[in-house]
Amino acid sequence: MAADAGLDLSLPQQLTVILLCALTALVSHMALAVFNDGVRPFMLDFIHGRTTRSATTAVSFGLSAGFIFGLGAPMALSSGVLNPWLLFLPTDILGLLAPKKWLAPLLGAGWGAVVVFGLNGANEVAHDLPVDFLTAMQQMSTPILFLFTLFPVLAITKQFGRAWGAAAGVVELALVVLTMKVWPNMFAGALAMAVGVLLLIGLAVRRDLVQRKADREARAKAGRAAGSGGGEGAEAGARAEAAAPAPPEDDPMASLFTSSAARLRRYLPLFMVLGAGVCVLAQMHIFGGGEATSFLIAKGHISEAAQVDFYRFFGFLPLIATTALASGAYGIAGFTLVYPIGYLMPNPVLAAIAGAAVFALEILALSSIGKVLGKLPSVRDSSEHLRNAIGESLRLAILFGSLMAANAMGAGLGILIVGGLYLLNEAMGRPVVRMAAAPAAVLVGGVLLNVLHWLDLFTPLKS
Repeated sequence: MAADAGLDLSLPQQLTVILLCALTALVSHMALAVFNDGVRPFMLDFIHGRTTRSATTAVSFGLSAGFIFGLGAPMALSSGVLNPWLLFLPTDILGLLAPKKWLAPLLGAGWGAVVVFGLNGANEVAHDLPVDFLTAMQQMSTPILFLFTLFPVLAITKQFGRAWGAAAGVVELALVVLTMKVWPNMFAGALAMAVGVLLLIGLAVRRDLVQRKADREARAKAGRAAGSGGGEGAEAGARAEAAAPAPPEDDPMASLFTSSAARLRRYLPLFMVLGAGVCVLAQMHIFGGGEATSFLIAKGHISEAAQVDFYRFFGFLPLIATTALASGAYGIAGFTLVYPIGYLMPNPVLAAIAGAAVFALEILALSSIGKVLGKLPSVRDSSEHLRNAIGESLRLAILFGSLMAANAMGAGLGILIVGGLYLLNEAMGRPVVRMAAAPAAVLVGGVLLNVLHWLDLFTPLKS
Protein backbone atom coordinates (compact mmCIF):
# COMPACT_ATOMS: atom_id res chain seq x y z
CA MET A 1 0.00 0.00 0.00
CA ALA A 2 0.95 3.66 -0.43
CA ALA A 3 1.55 4.04 3.27
CA ASP A 4 4.42 1.55 3.07
CA ALA A 5 6.31 3.95 0.83
CA GLY A 6 5.45 7.00 2.86
CA LEU A 7 3.60 10.10 1.75
CA ASP A 8 6.29 11.61 -0.46
CA LEU A 9 4.73 13.84 -3.11
CA SER A 10 6.38 15.21 -6.22
CA LEU A 11 6.77 18.97 -6.63
CA PRO A 12 3.77 19.28 -9.02
CA GLN A 13 1.65 17.29 -6.58
CA GLN A 14 2.76 19.48 -3.66
CA LEU A 15 1.98 22.66 -5.59
CA THR A 16 -1.43 21.32 -6.64
CA VAL A 17 -2.40 20.58 -3.04
CA ILE A 18 -1.16 23.95 -1.77
CA LEU A 19 -2.83 25.97 -4.53
CA LEU A 20 -6.10 24.05 -4.23
CA CYS A 21 -6.18 24.61 -0.47
CA ALA A 22 -5.62 28.33 -1.11
CA LEU A 23 -8.50 28.38 -3.60
CA THR A 24 -10.92 26.48 -1.37
CA ALA A 25 -10.17 28.81 1.54
CA LEU A 26 -10.89 31.79 -0.74
CA VAL A 27 -14.29 30.47 -1.90
CA SER A 28 -15.16 29.63 1.71
CA HIS A 29 -14.28 33.19 2.76
CA MET A 30 -16.56 34.50 0.00
CA ALA A 31 -19.33 32.18 1.24
CA LEU A 32 -19.53 30.63 -2.23
CA ALA A 33 -18.84 27.04 -1.22
CA VAL A 34 -18.00 24.88 1.78
CA PHE A 35 -17.24 21.18 1.97
CA ASN A 36 -19.14 20.35 5.17
CA ASP A 37 -22.78 19.64 4.28
CA GLY A 38 -23.78 20.47 7.86
CA VAL A 39 -22.30 23.96 7.64
CA ARG A 40 -23.95 24.89 4.34
CA PRO A 41 -27.44 25.60 5.80
CA PHE A 42 -25.88 28.16 8.18
CA MET A 43 -24.34 30.07 5.29
CA LEU A 44 -27.62 31.75 4.31
CA ASP A 45 -27.71 33.88 7.46
CA PHE A 46 -24.03 34.71 7.00
CA ILE A 47 -24.53 35.72 3.36
CA HIS A 48 -27.40 38.04 4.33
CA GLY A 49 -25.52 39.52 7.28
CA ARG A 50 -27.77 38.04 9.96
CA THR A 51 -24.83 36.37 11.70
CA THR A 52 -21.18 37.24 12.14
CA ARG A 53 -18.10 35.70 10.57
CA SER A 54 -16.81 34.56 13.95
CA ALA A 55 -20.10 32.84 14.82
CA THR A 56 -20.15 31.01 11.48
CA THR A 57 -16.53 30.00 11.96
CA ALA A 58 -17.39 28.56 15.37
CA VAL A 59 -20.19 26.48 13.82
CA SER A 60 -17.83 25.22 11.11
CA PHE A 61 -15.14 24.30 13.62
CA GLY A 62 -17.60 22.53 15.90
CA LEU A 63 -19.01 20.44 13.06
CA SER A 64 -15.66 19.69 11.40
CA ALA A 65 -12.97 19.24 14.06
CA GLY A 66 -13.87 15.64 14.88
CA PHE A 67 -13.76 14.63 11.23
CA ILE A 68 -10.42 16.38 10.63
CA PHE A 69 -8.49 14.85 13.51
CA GLY A 70 -10.50 11.68 14.05
CA LEU A 71 -11.06 10.60 10.44
CA GLY A 72 -9.16 12.70 7.91
CA ALA A 73 -5.70 12.48 9.49
CA PRO A 74 -5.90 8.79 10.50
CA MET A 75 -7.20 7.76 7.07
CA ALA A 76 -4.44 9.68 5.30
CA LEU A 77 -1.73 8.25 7.54
CA SER A 78 -2.99 4.67 7.28
CA SER A 79 -3.72 4.64 3.54
CA GLY A 80 -1.06 7.03 2.26
CA VAL A 81 -3.76 8.84 0.27
CA LEU A 82 -5.10 12.34 0.98
CA ASN A 83 -8.82 12.86 1.54
CA PRO A 84 -11.33 15.75 1.58
CA TRP A 85 -11.76 15.76 5.37
CA LEU A 86 -8.06 16.50 5.79
CA LEU A 87 -7.82 19.06 2.99
CA PHE A 88 -11.16 20.83 2.67
CA LEU A 89 -12.69 20.88 6.14
CA PRO A 90 -9.77 22.92 7.55
CA THR A 91 -9.93 25.33 4.61
CA ASP A 92 -13.66 25.78 5.32
CA ILE A 93 -12.70 26.96 8.79
CA LEU A 94 -9.67 29.03 7.77
CA GLY A 95 -11.54 30.75 4.95
CA LEU A 96 -14.40 31.76 7.22
CA LEU A 97 -11.96 32.76 9.97
CA ALA A 98 -9.93 35.13 7.76
CA PRO A 99 -11.07 38.74 8.34
CA LYS A 100 -9.67 39.89 4.99
CA LYS A 101 -10.14 38.41 1.54
CA TRP A 102 -6.41 38.41 0.74
CA LEU A 103 -5.62 36.55 3.96
CA ALA A 104 -7.91 33.57 3.25
CA PRO A 105 -5.84 32.05 0.40
CA LEU A 106 -2.65 32.57 2.41
CA LEU A 107 -4.09 30.63 5.35
CA GLY A 108 -5.35 27.94 3.00
CA ALA A 109 -1.98 27.63 1.31
CA GLY A 110 -0.35 27.41 4.73
CA TRP A 111 -2.59 24.47 5.65
CA GLY A 112 -1.77 22.80 2.33
CA ALA A 113 1.94 23.16 3.13
CA VAL A 114 1.39 21.63 6.57
CA VAL A 115 -0.29 18.64 4.95
CA VAL A 116 2.26 17.99 2.19
CA PHE A 117 5.33 18.54 4.34
CA GLY A 118 4.19 17.72 7.87
CA LEU A 119 2.18 14.59 7.19
CA ASN A 120 5.12 12.75 5.68
CA GLY A 121 7.25 13.60 8.69
CA ALA A 122 4.56 12.33 11.05
CA ASN A 123 4.32 9.17 8.96
CA GLU A 124 8.06 8.51 9.21
CA VAL A 125 8.15 9.15 12.96
CA ALA A 126 5.17 6.84 13.56
CA HIS A 127 6.71 4.01 11.53
CA ASP A 128 9.90 4.24 13.63
CA LEU A 129 8.04 3.76 16.92
CA PRO A 130 8.21 0.41 18.76
CA VAL A 131 4.44 0.07 18.31
CA ASP A 132 3.81 0.97 14.65
CA PHE A 133 0.15 1.89 14.87
CA LEU A 134 0.02 3.26 11.30
CA THR A 135 0.89 -0.12 9.82
CA ALA A 136 -1.67 -1.66 12.17
CA MET A 137 -4.30 0.79 10.91
CA GLN A 138 -4.00 -0.74 7.46
CA GLN A 139 -6.05 -3.58 8.93
CA MET A 140 -9.01 -1.22 8.49
CA SER A 141 -8.94 -1.60 4.71
CA THR A 142 -10.52 -5.08 4.49
CA PRO A 143 -13.67 -4.43 6.56
CA ILE A 144 -14.13 -0.99 4.99
CA LEU A 145 -13.95 -2.34 1.45
CA PHE A 146 -16.10 -5.42 1.97
CA LEU A 147 -18.75 -4.09 4.37
CA PHE A 148 -19.11 -1.00 2.21
CA THR A 149 -20.25 -3.36 -0.56
CA LEU A 150 -23.50 -3.93 1.35
CA PHE A 151 -24.76 -0.36 1.32
CA PRO A 152 -27.19 -0.92 -1.62
CA VAL A 153 -28.71 -3.86 0.29
CA LEU A 154 -29.32 -1.64 3.32
CA ALA A 155 -30.84 1.12 1.20
CA ILE A 156 -33.15 -1.31 -0.64
CA THR A 157 -34.28 -2.89 2.63
CA LYS A 158 -35.06 0.47 4.23
CA GLN A 159 -37.02 1.77 1.24
CA PHE A 160 -38.60 -1.31 -0.31
CA GLY A 161 -38.85 -3.82 2.51
CA ARG A 162 -37.29 -7.05 3.73
CA ALA A 163 -38.13 -9.21 0.72
CA TRP A 164 -36.38 -6.98 -1.78
CA GLY A 165 -33.52 -6.44 0.69
CA ALA A 166 -33.03 -10.18 1.16
CA ALA A 167 -33.07 -10.74 -2.60
CA ALA A 168 -30.49 -7.98 -3.10
CA GLY A 169 -28.32 -9.48 -0.36
CA VAL A 170 -28.35 -12.93 -1.97
CA VAL A 171 -27.52 -11.46 -5.38
CA GLU A 172 -24.65 -9.36 -4.00
CA LEU A 173 -23.18 -12.31 -2.07
CA ALA A 174 -23.31 -14.49 -5.18
CA LEU A 175 -21.64 -11.78 -7.27
CA VAL A 176 -18.86 -11.26 -4.70
CA VAL A 177 -18.11 -15.00 -4.67
CA LEU A 178 -18.24 -15.12 -8.49
CA THR A 179 -15.89 -12.15 -8.82
CA MET A 180 -13.36 -13.61 -6.38
CA LYS A 181 -13.40 -16.89 -8.30
CA VAL A 182 -13.49 -15.69 -11.92
CA TRP A 183 -11.84 -12.23 -11.78
CA PRO A 184 -9.40 -12.39 -8.83
CA ASN A 185 -7.61 -9.18 -9.86
CA MET A 186 -10.81 -7.13 -9.64
CA PHE A 187 -12.08 -5.69 -6.37
CA ALA A 188 -14.59 -8.33 -5.27
CA GLY A 189 -17.36 -5.87 -4.42
CA ALA A 190 -17.29 -3.87 -7.65
CA LEU A 191 -19.83 -5.88 -9.65
CA ALA A 192 -22.04 -6.48 -6.60
CA MET A 193 -22.30 -2.77 -5.83
CA ALA A 194 -23.09 -1.95 -9.45
CA VAL A 195 -25.98 -4.41 -9.55
CA GLY A 196 -27.25 -3.31 -6.12
CA VAL A 197 -27.32 0.38 -7.04
CA LEU A 198 -28.99 -0.33 -10.38
CA LEU A 199 -31.63 -2.41 -8.62
CA LEU A 200 -32.28 0.39 -6.12
CA ILE A 201 -32.64 3.02 -8.86
CA GLY A 202 -34.83 0.70 -10.94
CA LEU A 203 -37.18 0.06 -8.04
CA ALA A 204 -37.41 3.78 -7.28
CA VAL A 205 -38.16 4.74 -10.89
CA ARG A 206 -40.74 1.95 -11.13
CA ARG A 207 -42.48 3.21 -7.99
CA ASP A 208 -42.58 6.78 -9.31
CA LEU A 209 -43.97 5.65 -12.67
CA VAL A 210 -46.65 3.53 -11.00
CA GLN A 211 -47.58 6.43 -8.71
CA ARG A 212 -47.80 8.85 -11.67
CA LYS A 213 -50.07 6.44 -13.54
CA ALA A 214 -52.28 6.06 -10.48
CA ASP A 215 -52.46 9.85 -10.07
CA ARG A 216 -53.45 10.30 -13.71
CA GLU A 217 -56.16 7.68 -13.43
CA ALA A 218 -57.45 9.28 -10.24
CA ARG A 219 -57.64 12.70 -11.91
CA ALA A 220 -59.36 11.22 -14.94
CA LYS A 221 -61.87 9.45 -12.71
CA ALA A 222 -62.52 12.65 -10.79
CA GLY A 223 -63.05 14.50 -14.08
CA ARG A 224 -65.54 11.90 -15.30
CA ALA A 225 -67.37 12.04 -12.01
CA ALA A 226 -67.57 15.82 -12.20
CA GLY A 227 -68.79 15.60 -15.81
CA SER A 228 -71.60 13.24 -14.92
CA GLY A 229 -72.94 15.82 -12.49
CA GLY A 230 -73.95 18.20 -15.26
CA GLY A 231 -72.50 21.03 -17.29
CA GLU A 232 -71.74 23.25 -14.33
CA GLY A 233 -70.05 20.40 -12.48
CA ALA A 234 -67.96 19.52 -15.51
CA GLU A 235 -66.93 23.13 -15.97
CA ALA A 236 -66.04 23.44 -12.29
CA GLY A 237 -64.08 20.17 -12.40
CA ALA A 238 -62.12 21.31 -15.46
CA ARG A 239 -61.32 24.61 -13.81
CA ALA A 240 -60.15 22.87 -10.62
CA GLU A 241 -58.01 20.38 -12.53
CA ALA A 242 -56.39 23.13 -14.60
CA ALA A 243 -55.69 25.24 -11.55
CA ALA A 244 -54.41 22.46 -9.27
CA PRO A 245 -50.86 21.98 -10.57
CA ALA A 246 -50.07 25.66 -10.91
CA PRO A 247 -47.64 26.71 -8.17
CA PRO A 248 -48.18 29.98 -6.35
CA GLU A 249 -46.34 32.83 -8.00
CA ASP A 250 -45.15 34.25 -4.70
CA ASP A 251 -43.72 30.96 -3.41
CA PRO A 252 -40.90 32.11 -1.06
CA MET A 253 -38.86 28.92 -1.53
CA ALA A 254 -38.98 29.22 -5.31
CA SER A 255 -37.83 32.83 -5.03
CA LEU A 256 -34.99 31.82 -2.68
CA PHE A 257 -33.88 28.99 -4.96
CA THR A 258 -33.86 31.32 -7.96
CA SER A 259 -31.78 33.98 -6.23
CA SER A 260 -29.31 31.40 -4.86
CA ALA A 261 -28.80 29.83 -8.28
CA ALA A 262 -28.32 33.28 -9.84
CA ARG A 263 -25.73 34.18 -7.17
CA LEU A 264 -23.70 31.05 -7.93
CA ARG A 265 -23.89 31.62 -11.69
CA ARG A 266 -22.31 35.06 -11.26
CA TYR A 267 -19.13 33.35 -10.08
CA LEU A 268 -19.12 30.64 -12.76
CA PRO A 269 -15.47 31.24 -13.88
CA LEU A 270 -14.23 30.83 -10.30
CA PHE A 271 -16.21 27.61 -9.91
CA MET A 272 -14.76 26.31 -13.15
CA VAL A 273 -11.24 26.88 -11.79
CA LEU A 274 -12.26 25.09 -8.59
CA GLY A 275 -13.65 22.13 -10.54
CA ALA A 276 -10.48 21.94 -12.61
CA GLY A 277 -8.31 21.90 -9.47
CA VAL A 278 -10.28 19.17 -7.70
CA CYS A 279 -10.34 17.02 -10.83
CA VAL A 280 -6.57 17.40 -11.35
CA LEU A 281 -5.95 16.40 -7.72
CA ALA A 282 -8.06 13.26 -8.23
CA GLN A 283 -6.23 12.48 -11.48
CA MET A 284 -2.90 12.40 -9.63
CA HIS A 285 -4.09 9.38 -7.60
CA ILE A 286 -2.85 10.90 -4.34
CA PHE A 287 -6.38 11.73 -3.24
CA GLY A 288 -9.50 9.69 -2.51
CA GLY A 289 -13.00 11.07 -2.10
CA GLY A 290 -14.07 8.60 0.59
CA GLU A 291 -12.97 5.98 3.09
CA ALA A 292 -13.26 3.00 0.75
CA THR A 293 -11.92 5.03 -2.16
CA SER A 294 -8.73 5.90 -0.29
CA PHE A 295 -7.83 2.26 0.26
CA LEU A 296 -8.80 1.30 -3.31
CA ILE A 297 -6.49 3.97 -4.70
CA ALA A 298 -3.75 2.87 -2.31
CA LYS A 299 -4.11 -0.68 -3.68
CA GLY A 300 -4.08 0.56 -7.28
CA HIS A 301 -7.73 -0.26 -8.02
CA ILE A 302 -8.42 3.02 -9.82
CA SER A 303 -11.45 1.99 -11.89
CA GLU A 304 -13.10 0.46 -8.81
CA ALA A 305 -12.41 3.67 -6.87
CA ALA A 306 -14.13 5.63 -9.65
CA GLN A 307 -17.08 3.26 -9.44
CA VAL A 308 -17.43 3.71 -5.68
CA ASP A 309 -17.35 7.50 -5.82
CA PHE A 310 -19.80 7.44 -8.73
CA TYR A 311 -22.29 5.77 -6.39
CA ARG A 312 -21.59 8.43 -3.76
CA PHE A 313 -22.51 10.99 -6.39
CA PHE A 314 -26.04 9.53 -6.58
CA GLY A 315 -26.35 9.49 -2.81
CA PHE A 316 -25.27 13.07 -2.20
CA LEU A 317 -26.62 14.88 -5.27
CA PRO A 318 -30.07 15.73 -3.78
CA LEU A 319 -28.57 16.87 -0.47
CA ILE A 320 -25.96 19.11 -2.10
CA ALA A 321 -28.42 20.49 -4.66
CA THR A 322 -31.11 21.40 -2.14
CA THR A 323 -28.73 22.89 0.44
CA ALA A 324 -26.96 24.88 -2.28
CA LEU A 325 -30.25 26.26 -3.61
CA ALA A 326 -31.50 27.03 -0.11
CA SER A 327 -28.31 28.68 1.16
CA GLY A 328 -26.56 30.13 -1.90
CA ALA A 329 -23.36 28.21 -1.05
CA TYR A 330 -22.21 25.29 -3.20
CA GLY A 331 -20.09 22.24 -2.34
CA ILE A 332 -16.31 22.45 -2.64
CA ALA A 333 -16.39 19.27 -4.73
CA GLY A 334 -19.74 20.10 -6.33
CA PHE A 335 -21.87 16.99 -6.67
CA THR A 336 -18.58 15.00 -6.28
CA LEU A 337 -18.80 13.79 -9.90
CA VAL A 338 -15.35 15.32 -10.51
CA TYR A 339 -13.83 12.62 -8.29
CA PRO A 340 -14.51 9.56 -10.49
CA ILE A 341 -13.94 11.56 -13.67
CA GLY A 342 -10.57 12.72 -12.35
CA TYR A 343 -9.46 9.20 -11.39
CA LEU A 344 -10.03 8.01 -14.95
CA MET A 345 -8.45 10.92 -16.82
CA PRO A 346 -5.15 10.03 -18.57
CA ASN A 347 -3.38 13.33 -17.80
CA PRO A 348 -3.80 16.53 -15.75
CA VAL A 349 -4.61 18.74 -18.76
CA LEU A 350 -7.65 16.68 -19.74
CA ALA A 351 -8.61 16.43 -16.07
CA ALA A 352 -8.57 20.23 -15.73
CA ILE A 353 -10.73 20.66 -18.83
CA ALA A 354 -13.17 17.96 -17.70
CA GLY A 355 -13.39 19.32 -14.15
CA ALA A 356 -14.08 22.86 -15.35
CA ALA A 357 -16.75 21.61 -17.76
CA VAL A 358 -18.44 19.47 -15.12
CA PHE A 359 -18.63 22.33 -12.61
CA ALA A 360 -19.97 24.68 -15.29
CA LEU A 361 -22.74 22.23 -16.18
CA GLU A 362 -23.58 21.64 -12.53
CA ILE A 363 -23.88 25.34 -11.72
CA LEU A 364 -25.91 26.12 -14.84
CA ALA A 365 -28.23 23.13 -14.30
CA LEU A 366 -28.70 23.62 -10.55
CA SER A 367 -32.21 25.10 -10.75
CA SER A 368 -33.35 22.44 -13.23
CA ILE A 369 -31.94 19.68 -11.05
CA GLY A 370 -33.91 21.02 -8.09
CA LYS A 371 -37.14 20.99 -10.13
CA VAL A 372 -36.54 17.44 -11.41
CA LEU A 373 -35.87 16.16 -7.89
CA GLY A 374 -39.19 17.65 -6.81
CA LYS A 375 -40.99 15.51 -9.42
CA LEU A 376 -39.27 12.21 -8.50
CA PRO A 377 -39.99 11.65 -4.80
CA SER A 378 -38.98 7.98 -4.75
CA VAL A 379 -35.68 8.65 -6.49
CA ARG A 380 -35.04 11.51 -4.08
CA ASP A 381 -35.85 9.19 -1.16
CA SER A 382 -33.52 6.57 -2.64
CA SER A 383 -30.65 9.03 -2.51
CA GLU A 384 -31.34 9.70 1.15
CA HIS A 385 -31.51 5.99 1.92
CA LEU A 386 -28.33 5.46 -0.09
CA ARG A 387 -26.52 8.17 1.84
CA ASN A 388 -27.68 6.82 5.20
CA ALA A 389 -26.74 3.26 4.18
CA ILE A 390 -23.25 4.40 3.22
CA GLY A 391 -22.87 5.99 6.66
CA GLU A 392 -24.18 2.93 8.51
CA SER A 393 -22.01 0.44 6.66
CA LEU A 394 -18.91 2.59 7.07
CA ARG A 395 -19.52 3.17 10.79
CA LEU A 396 -19.56 -0.58 11.41
CA ALA A 397 -16.62 -1.18 9.07
CA ILE A 398 -14.49 1.54 10.66
CA LEU A 399 -15.28 0.31 14.18
CA PHE A 400 -14.51 -3.30 13.27
CA GLY A 401 -11.36 -2.29 11.38
CA SER A 402 -10.19 -0.16 14.29
CA LEU A 403 -10.54 -3.12 16.65
CA MET A 404 -8.57 -5.24 14.17
CA ALA A 405 -5.88 -2.56 14.19
CA ALA A 406 -5.93 -2.53 17.99
CA ASN A 407 -5.47 -6.30 18.04
CA ALA A 408 -2.58 -6.06 15.56
CA MET A 409 -0.68 -3.51 17.62
CA GLY A 410 -1.49 -4.66 21.15
CA ALA A 411 -3.61 -7.85 21.18
CA GLY A 412 -6.02 -7.89 24.11
CA LEU A 413 -4.55 -4.79 25.73
CA GLY A 414 -4.89 -2.90 22.47
CA ILE A 415 -8.53 -3.93 22.13
CA LEU A 416 -9.15 -2.92 25.74
CA ILE A 417 -7.70 0.55 25.21
CA VAL A 418 -9.22 1.29 21.81
CA GLY A 419 -12.60 -0.29 22.58
CA GLY A 420 -12.63 1.39 25.98
CA LEU A 421 -11.95 4.82 24.49
CA TYR A 422 -14.73 4.28 21.94
CA LEU A 423 -17.21 3.26 24.66
CA LEU A 424 -16.12 6.18 26.84
CA ASN A 425 -16.82 8.53 23.95
CA GLU A 426 -20.31 7.03 23.63
CA ALA A 427 -20.94 7.36 27.38
CA MET A 428 -19.83 11.02 27.33
CA GLY A 429 -22.37 11.91 24.65
CA ARG A 430 -19.99 11.57 21.66
CA PRO A 431 -17.74 14.63 21.93
CA VAL A 432 -15.98 13.00 18.95
CA VAL A 433 -18.43 12.06 16.19
CA ARG A 434 -19.06 8.32 15.98
CA MET A 435 -17.54 7.91 12.50
CA ALA A 436 -14.25 9.40 13.68
CA ALA A 437 -14.18 8.07 17.23
CA ALA A 438 -12.71 4.63 16.48
CA PRO A 439 -9.78 5.79 14.27
CA ALA A 440 -9.01 8.52 16.80
CA ALA A 441 -9.03 5.86 19.53
CA VAL A 442 -6.49 3.83 17.53
CA LEU A 443 -4.14 6.82 17.34
CA VAL A 444 -4.48 7.53 21.06
CA GLY A 445 -4.16 3.82 21.85
CA GLY A 446 -1.00 3.58 19.76
CA VAL A 447 0.57 6.47 21.66
CA LEU A 448 -0.41 4.91 25.01
CA LEU A 449 1.06 1.54 24.04
CA ASN A 450 4.33 3.22 23.12
CA VAL A 451 4.37 5.01 26.47
CA LEU A 452 3.75 1.71 28.26
CA HIS A 453 6.61 0.16 26.28
CA TRP A 454 8.98 2.95 27.30
CA LEU A 455 7.91 2.37 30.92
CA ASP A 456 8.74 -1.32 30.41
CA LEU A 457 5.11 -2.29 31.01
CA PHE A 458 4.32 -3.59 27.54
CA THR A 459 6.20 -5.65 24.98
CA PRO A 460 5.23 -4.91 21.35
CA LEU A 461 3.94 -7.81 19.31
CA LYS A 462 6.33 -9.31 16.77
CA SER A 463 5.36 -8.45 13.19
